Amino acid sequence: MRILLALRRARGGIAIIAATYIITVAVGIAMVHMGNQRALSFRDSLVAKAHRVDAASIADDRGDHATAAAIDFSRNLGLAAIPETVGGLAFVLPVALAAYRGWVGGVVSVDRSHRSRLRKPRTAVYYVVTMLLQLMAYTLADGAGLYLGWSYIKKRGPFVGPRWFRLPEPALKDVAWLYVLIVPLFALGSWWEFLGPAT
Repeated sequence: MRILLALRRARGGIAIIAATYIITVAVGIAMVHMGNQRALSFRDSLVAKAHRVDAASIADDRGDHATAAAIDFSRNLGLAAIPETVGGLAFVLPVALAAYRGWVGGVVSVDRSHRSRLRKPRTAVYYVVTMLLQLMAYTLADGAGLYLGWSYIKKRGPFVGPRWFRLPEPALKDVAWLYVLIVPLFALGSWWEFLGPAT
């Protein structure tokens, strides 16, 4: 019940982030499927860089899929989702990052030969499920941030924290309950991406 209540209270922020992802993923998919060279070049550069410097991709390339999944999970949660939730106090940050992340998710819908990953059932299911799990978690995290920021602006107390920066306690509790969903979604998304049936 507490999770459902938190979802209901944060539904405005969640809806804004969800709409941002739907639009930007669709734009990214459309661009690469129509052969936009700028989008395709960006995709190639991004993937090549990941295989050179990204710890999760490097671990995956050497066959250490469990380590890759653990790195991906910890990075998504600790280095992205939590800071973005806090960044919701500034409103613009979660929306801007969601727009970029969604577009990137769209442009990687083609493989290194620029053929659609949606053309075969196996690769299509792998791509779509990976995107859904990851973006559902980010949608909740970023939407929770917007909700937290809105509650702070509207002064929906009581407040907790130091005198110079007090946050609304009810919204903080709702965010904590949302993370009960966010954490397993990230874990499942990382497992599917690096240990799932298509790997």
